[in-house]
Amino acid sequence: MIRIQNVYHMLAYAFRVLRNQGYADVATEEFDNTAELCAAILARGISSQLKRGLGREYVDRTEALCSLRGKIEVTESVKTRSALRRQMVCSYDEFSVDTRMNRILKATCVLLLRSDIKKARKKELKRLLAFFSDVGDVDIAAVDWHMRFDRNNQTYRMLMSVCWLVAKGLLQTQADGSSRLMDFLDEQRMSRLYERFILEYYRREHPELSASASYIGWALDDGFDDMLPAMKSDIMLSRGNTVLIIDAKYYSHTLQQQFDKRTVHSNNLYQIFTYVKNKEAELTDVPHEVSGMLIYARTDEEIQPDATYRMSGNRISVRTLNLDSPFEEITRQLDDVVGDFFTL
Repeated sequence: MIRIQNVYHMLAYAFRVLRNQGYADVATEEFDNTAELCAAILARGISSQLKRGLGREYVDRTEALCSLRGKIEVTESVKTRSALRRQMVCSYDEFSVDTRMNRILKATCVLLLRSDIKKARKKELKRLLAFFSDVGDVDIAAVDWHMRFDRNNQTYRMLMSVCWLVAKGLLQTQADGSSRLMDFLDEQRMSRLYERFILEYYRREHPELSASASYIGWALDDGFDDMLPAMKSDIMLSRGNTVLIIDAKYYSHTLQQQFDKRTVHSNNLYQIFTYVKNKEAELTDVPHEVSGMLIYARTDEEIQPDATYRMSGNRISVRTLNLDSPFEEITRQLDDVVGDFFTL
């Protein structure tokens, strides 16, 4: 289980813009579900964007016009016989608010209006939709979410991420082609948010450490690495040559079970051990300490992992983070990790 309010705090670390003054009241508001939370964040984000002005870009247009503009499409004009109507088909660029990102914002608001949120929130979204009258529609289920951000559209980064969460969490197409609302944020999407939250928490709250999602090189005898997969950690904390590699796991079950025996997930343990030993090989020539940790989001199961093992000279820990506790308790648990592995 996870408190809805904690989802906000996780998003706030993942997207620093949520820590700005304009979102301060969201941090103290109680929400019935995650859709309500995302609607509140999106409403404030869109309101802020409207004050700056909706993003514009040059959009290609092709249409029959009475007055010439841009490039005349002779072939198309002949095909459509537009000259009979005293028109010519022209193609031109228009600096317009009818951009892909604005279309996604509009479609997401429409989707949220169909979800289980309060009437007051729906009224707020409807008010904001009035500013999108010049923005076209888009099928949000078919949106390409790969986008490039620059200084002109950087303020849309967080908004697009929230739209992605809403689109993937609320919309599900059934076999007959119809759509229905589903439970918000499945295990896969929460796993990505969980990883990013922990990484950004350590970056912000523990500047004395280097926190990154670093790649780890294979310890190869001859340098031949053809077809070897890349090893990228979820979180790597380091101070000097003291390193802690963390794999953040968000599962419905924190332990695997075979017959009547419950154990740590085999693949998770093999993975973190591989990361640790290959990272240690990089530091062979200097004094070092490399440790690993699996940190699971706590579930409602009676038995939860909490152990530290010594494996081939390295510490490998398995812990849980209780996301259903007050956020102050979550931060205390994360701070305890630093205290246990680093001498500051």
